[in-house]
Amino acid sequence: MYKMTSNERFRRMFEHKEADRVPIIDDPWTETIERWHREGMPEGMDFVDYFDLDHYVRVTVDNSPRYEEKVIEETDEYIIYTTSWGVTMKKFKHRSTTPEFLDYTIKSPDTWKKAKERMVPSRDRINWKYLEKNYKMWMEKGYWKEAVLWFGFDVTHSWAVGTETVLIAMAEDPEWVCDMFNHYLEVDMALWDMVFDAGYKFDGMFWYDDMGYKGTQFFSLNMYRELLKPFHKKAIEWAHSRGLTTHLHSCGNINPLIPELIEIGLDALNPLEVKAGMDPMEIKKKYGKDLVLHGGINAMLWDKPEEIEAEMSRLVPILKENGGYIFSSDHSVPPSVSLEDFRRITDLAKKLGSF
Repeated sequence: MYKMTSNERFRRMFEHKEADRVPIIDDPWTETIERWHREGMPEGMDFVDYFDLDHYVRVTVDNSPRYEEKVIEETDEYIIYTTSWGVTMKKFKHRSTTPEFLDYTIKSPDTWKKAKERMVPSRDRINWKYLEKNYKMWMEKGYWKEAVLWFGFDVTHSWAVGTETVLIAMAEDPEWVCDMFNHYLEVDMALWDMVFDAGYKFDGMFWYDDMGYKGTQFFSLNMYRELLKPFHKKAIEWAHSRGLTTHLHSCGNINPLIPELIEIGLDALNPLEVKAGMDPMEIKKKYGKDLVLHGGINAMLWDKPEEIEAEMSRLVPILKENGGYIFSSDHSVPPSVSLEDFRRITDLAKKLGSF
């Protein structure tokens, strides 16, 4: 069979049609890449090229309040700094972990009002040099290109305001929360329209919005319908009106939300986190005709050759039926996975994922 480009493979999956094989992508931790270099992957070589995986790119724009970014403290082990969202965080240098969020600038409707005034769409919030430098190469090499929107529950509670503050506000001050969701989205859409008007064409829209954790969601189904779903719908309609597919990353168990997301037109869901209670086989059975599934391969098994091979052999032939599947772990690739572990997995994925 003709060897397709990554763009062609992704396109066929979003059309729920067969390709030469399913797209194969993933996100190794920094320590994982370091380990692979120690075990023989050439320095300076992208692991995607080394393992002959699929090329894709996700591009962001800046919809932040643009607070001052500065380093407060730095050691050999960590760095404490402030972000453009006004968050003080601690990040470890040699460990790929979630940063420690130490303090927030936006803590109330009043502080939000001040932040909102700083969040005005302007051309200098777009990295034009990055686009000019790379766009031609993306097109020539057949990359799948996704425009990233930065809005919703996850980025608000994690990166801007704080989990406890947002969850309480969803119950006690929903108008404030909805105003944040909406303004993030409005600024992002305005910025991306500038990019599209400049002649840059993208294939899909992607956004992060972790709405669950192990076993359940952060909020009720009714709260999702009332506070967050309208903005998901608005983003999806905007993307579809511009010819873009829509691709949501939501960690955790979000099973009750899947029908809601399909109802508003979502095209693809990632990462199908098995350890949180997501069953990719069951999701394929219920929603495979409507939804592209991305992930669902338990990352906790990737350093156990016999177990991961059995799991892949059980899942991939079913998940790839009628297209509509993108192969990856159900989150990311930890440093316990050796170069040879990953080689075996990706080789098997190519075999099992072929049509």
